[in-house]
Amino acid sequence: MTVSSTAFTARGMTRPAWFKQGLMATLAVALMGASLSAEARSVETAYGELDIEGTPQRVVTLYEGALDVAVASQVMPLGTVTTRGGDGVASYIQPQVPDIKIIGTPREFNLEAIVALKPDLILAPPGLDKTQYQLMSRLAPTVVPSASALSQQGWKEQSRVYAEALGETAEAELETRLAAIDAHAARLKAEMTTPETASLVRRMPGGLMAMSDQLFATGLMAASGYELVGGDLVKPGRPHSDPLSDENMARIDAQTIFLATMDDSFDAAVDALAAEPAFQRLETADRDSLVGVNGQLWTSASGPLAAEALLKDIDRARDDG
Repeated sequence: MTVSSTAFTARGMTRPAWFKQGLMATLAVALMGASLSAEARSVETAYGELDIEGTPQRVVTLYEGALDVAVASQVMPLGTVTTRGGDGVASYIQPQVPDIKIIGTPREFNLEAIVALKPDLILAPPGLDKTQYQLMSRLAPTVVPSASALSQQGWKEQSRVYAEALGETAEAELETRLAAIDAHAARLKAEMTTPETASLVRRMPGGLMAMSDQLFATGLMAASGYELVGGDLVKPGRPHSDPLSDENMARIDAQTIFLATMDDSFDAAVDALAAEPAFQRLETADRDSLVGVNGQLWTSASGPLAAEALLKDIDRARDDG
């Protein structure tokens, strides 16, 4: 999706000062019109404690994990951002939000579109910078989790912050789902009588990349009993490696290699990788070791619904293996 020229980015807004002043006035009017009830709760965020009153009715999500938590809680956000590399939300969640308005990408938000939705709560991504936060919070209470996405358990911490902001019903629903997710992963681990190695890689136009072992997906893989390989190819603080050379292919060699693509071409990607001479020289993996998965789910999404879908993928991979 191409956002409008009024999009807000990490570098600031693209319009001159007079436009900013007019937009600030619009923000102020929208904030005055927000409807909140009297009872407040305090949510701990990356920018300190945030008081949120009542049950939000007009929620906007600027992060895939936030959209996931909201939908899992039966809260239908008015607007959200695209999945990485797509022009809409991730395919695993799209059927549940068929008419949601797209208001930006993970890297760039259309501020005018957000203002037009008149939100009473904004669920923002971890790492949102202070300038963006200050602007968003003029419009509505803005929740920025402090937990990093580069942590196997970070998604759970983020989800709990979002659920707390949405209210007690969302908190209860999330904890029920998290307990079920933990039980599902524990069952998968118990069924693996002998530990197996696994790696997660993503096929991009520039080549094959190993994914960090500190991500949402790799955390669930580890919880399901896999011994992760390939994470040493990823620099600290990065979600994935540089494109792999033929020499580095051996460092992702595993009994199971989950191969992600950002569209539905993963079957073709499996065939292509299996035909590469560097892959055919691996000592452990063969064609049957490759499991094609949707990269929107495995390398971009997070949240309880995504976790449930990902564990089902692991179930299917083992049934087919």
